[in-house]
Amino acid sequence: MTHAFYVYGSYVATALILFGMIAWVWLDGRARQAELKALEAAGIRRRSAAAQTRETE
Repeated sequence: MTHAFYVYGSYVATALILFGMIAWVWLDGRARQAELKALEAAGIRRRSAAAQTRETE
């Protein structure tokens, strides 16, 4: 075992963890967008959308 093994191993571990976290956030964002689309298709609107319509009237 050399010093380089630990250094490169830590870089690989960090890259895998970082990639996993990026993938997790991206997939979770897509799931939340799908939920929002389903809710809006069911006629449920966002509270912020109601506030915007009151401001424009």
